[in-house]
Amino acid sequence: MPVQPSAITATDAGSDPHARSARTRGRRRLRPRLAAVVLPSLLTLTACGSGGATPTGAVASSAPGDDPVAAVRKVDAAAALLPADVRTKGTLRVGSSVGFPPGAYYPNGSDKPPAGQDIDLADAVAKVLGIRLERQIASFETILPALGSGKYDLGTGNFGVTAARLKTIDFVTYVNDGQGFAVRKGNTALGTKVTDLTQLCGLTIGTGAGTTFETTLAEQKGVCAKAGKKPYDVKVYSENGATVTALQQGRIDVVMSTINGLRHQAAQPASQTAFLGEFHRLDVGFAFKKGSPLTPAFQAAVNQLIEDGTYARILDKWGTGPSAIETSRVNPPEHKRP
Repeated sequence: MPVQPSAITATDAGSDPHARSARTRGRRRLRPRLAAVVLPSLLTLTACGSGGATPTGAVASSAPGDDPVAAVRKVDAAAALLPADVRTKGTLRVGSSVGFPPGAYYPNGSDKPPAGQDIDLADAVAKVLGIRLERQIASFETILPALGSGKYDLGTGNFGVTAARLKTIDFVTYVNDGQGFAVRKGNTALGTKVTDLTQLCGLTIGTGAGTTFETTLAEQKGVCAKAGKKPYDVKVYSENGATVTALQQGRIDVVMSTINGLRHQAAQPASQTAFLGEFHRLDVGFAFKKGSPLTPAFQAAVNQLIEDGTYARILDKWGTGPSAIETSRVNPPEHKRP
């Protein structure tokens, strides 16, 4: 895969024993608190893709009250890595995909500011860098193309790092999430875990437009024919609410979406879905147009948050501790499924 070199060499997670020890201590502080975050019970997520608002028919809920971002202060060494014009202007435009808790969603309705793991991490990075983010809400599938046109300086939306995206996009990683499956609670046809796509043969799968899930399902559709089975059918939705409704009404049998989102959803007391385990892990990062001069500063800011413990507190707040990384990297290679 031809990947252009980034503006900064990706840091080796094992190259600095002192830093590794500090980050390990930070990770030990990550204690998932899913039960403490009451989110809509039937929000079907498309991280690596999502709609732009709270899904139709879903009941919006409150966000956790603690605010680990409040104590974050500017770090001059990280801020100095920003281009001079950005330091002077003091703002960056970020295209944000919202509607997929715990990543980014609207608590208590869309008249309130968005909240979530991605929102907190982006805001914390901005504070480290001493800048302000001008957040523009956009649908997931429009953000990456808009980076190339210059509409946004960066994008957030639980974007997974893939070989195809690395051809045109630079990434600065901040969590490790990936692909998973969920069904309606009580549906035991697939057992407790999907480990091979041939388990889905003959079924209808719902997923998000422009996501890694859609790509995976399209690329692997021939596995059923090779196994002598009926092919699976894929229905793609641009909004989370449409996927939820389809699952509720039995028009799809299974949802393919983000590990964190589906696990979070299934853990809620009133949930009507069952999580079928991790299928494939992917690094997730802030997205930039290829060759962006912003990546060194953002990598340094994420690593600063990991070092000082803010990162651990943010992931603890949103119950995503299992997705913690030890160090941020620029343009890591895609995790390939065995």
